[in-house]
Amino acid sequence: MSPPVFNFVDVKEKFTAAARQALSGKTCKHLITVFSQISGNETEKKTTLDQALRGVLGDQIIEQKMSCDDYLSLIYLSIDAVTEGICSATIPFVLLGDVLDCLPLDLCDKIFSFVEKNVSTWKSSSFYTAGKNYLLRMCNDLLRRLSKSQNTVFCGRIQLFLARLFPLSEKSGLNLQSQFNLDNITVFNKNEQESTLGQKQTDEKEDTMEVEEGEMGEDDAPAPCSIPIDYNLYRKFWTLQDYFRNPVQCYDKFSWMTFLKFSDETLAVFKSFKLDDMQASKRKMEDLRASDGEHVYFAKFLTSEKLMDLQLSDSNFRRHILLQYLILFQYLKGQVKFKSSSCILNDDQSAWIEETTKLVYQLLRETPPEGEQFATMVEHILNTEENWNSWKNEGCPSFVKERTSDDKPKRPTRKRQAPEDFLGKGPERKIFMGNDELTRLWNLNQDNMEACKSESREFMPSLDEFFAEAIEQADPVNMVEEEYKVVRNPNYGWRALRLLSRRSPHFFQPTNQKFKSLADYLDTMVCKLAKELPKDIPSEEIKTGEEDDDDNGDNLLKDSNDSPSIQSKTVTNHQMDDIAAKLGSQWKTLASHLEMKAAEMREIETDSEDVDVQAKLLLVAWQEREGSQATVENLATALSAAGFSQLAERLSEA
Repeated sequence: MSPPVFNFVDVKEKFTAAARQALSGKTCKHLITVFSQISGNETEKKTTLDQALRGVLGDQIIEQKMSCDDYLSLIYLSIDAVTEGICSATIPFVLLGDVLDCLPLDLCDKIFSFVEKNVSTWKSSSFYTAGKNYLLRMCNDLLRRLSKSQNTVFCGRIQLFLARLFPLSEKSGLNLQSQFNLDNITVFNKNEQESTLGQKQTDEKEDTMEVEEGEMGEDDAPAPCSIPIDYNLYRKFWTLQDYFRNPVQCYDKFSWMTFLKFSDETLAVFKSFKLDDMQASKRKMEDLRASDGEHVYFAKFLTSEKLMDLQLSDSNFRRHILLQYLILFQYLKGQVKFKSSSCILNDDQSAWIEETTKLVYQLLRETPPEGEQFATMVEHILNTEENWNSWKNEGCPSFVKERTSDDKPKRPTRKRQAPEDFLGKGPERKIFMGNDELTRLWNLNQDNMEACKSESREFMPSLDEFFAEAIEQADPVNMVEEEYKVVRNPNYGWRALRLLSRRSPHFFQPTNQKFKSLADYLDTMVCKLAKELPKDIPSEEIKTGEEDDDDNGDNLLKDSNDSPSIQSKTVTNHQMDDIAAKLGSQWKTLASHLEMKAAEMREIETDSEDVDVQAKLLLVAWQEREGSQATVENLATALSAAGFSQLAERLSEA
């Protein structure tokens, strides 16, 4: 029997009703229940639910009775649906785009605040890949609707959001070729005949009322200027904005001379003109706080001639112009990848820029309020900008360093062998080890581990047998040259070290003597052995350790003394209780000699606050780690090394 045909219209109606109910209840559970009850392909159901959610949003917009909170509730519902896996990951971004396209700009501001707050959600693995292009398109659409001069703050918020959303290495948001916004033209009066500067005003009150963008009181009146403001100064001052807009002009000889002349006059004016009275500045700050922090931003300069004297006396305006100088100088001096080869400063230009930079920083420090701090902050920001310029010049490499091909572990490329290729077949199978000699050795016995334990494989020599030749060569009477001594043989030296570690009590003794080579060390050991080993005692009596085979490393874990001495006795629970009670708060001193790690010690302190219990936990942890090696002798050695000699003696005597 064929499965029922998926009815898009019926399912959409069910999802629409479920979505409305979920909105009223502010929970996604009912929508999940309906989704699970409907039969059909998962993709078909998700697509239908997407359309149902868009339909609910469309109805809300058409009714025009819903607030922004209602729209956001639906978007929150879609985010929960994506998390539960019942709709497409793109649907929250589609709904956001629909809302922003249909709302006026004042409501778009509120919706975008929601977008800003959930930037961590958009960057999560569930949404980033599916929604980054939607968010980018949505932000670009908003920027096209906004005015850069009237909606400056909103435009800046959108740019900051994109900077938080995309990684630093995202090249789509970078000005890689260092292009300038040449459309940002500052308009001012270029006709001297139409200028009103220099003319005497018959009615000062009327002139004051005509000042653009507000009124001034008597207390806010600017201080008298020491340099007269005429049209010539007005023209030169605003002409500099064209150089700030397009710094490449400064590399032209005639343009540079004009820029140099206008800059000297402008900076001289800044140095001569007095700033606003500090009391007036404080009053402005108080008025700003009284207005709940509201402030007006202007994206363009106000170039009216009537504002010139006010602007030259305003600290914020002065900081804007001086900062433009510093940014221009940084570009002219810096190394930019896409600069033309002809864009090079000569020595005179570089010297003038250095002197002017110092003057600009001096003016910034003298500009209240907090000029010293402001100048320091600007200098720090521009120094940081140098790092970004270097990063762009290098082609914007990734901030995550990839492992080079040489460092990557190489995997074998050969085909994996079948088990029968190397394990053999049949009851008397022969194991192949890769070459004939290894195969022969491996198949000498059926059980190689048992064969290694055979008494016939005890090959460890005694000290006098192994070092007999070296002792003889060390005797000056035999006059053996250094280069011919057996201790100079690296193979002999390696075997000698292994034997000394098992047989000689001198091997692990601390010493301050430094040896340049292994041969020098063996010479010293040979001299000691020559004095200590009696020649008339059989070699069997000289042995100080076990005689098990050490070449294959099978019996390294066996006890080094066959006699049932104190070494083979493990520490009992009663002994640990006695030692713990006597150690008390000094258990940490013993812990370092028992090779306990700092993390283990912190865990012991966490488990109990009683110092006696902590000491007992230390000994129990040591016993569990050492196993059969947790002997009385090893614990007594650690106690003696830690300075508890009396406890060590009592433990050994018990």
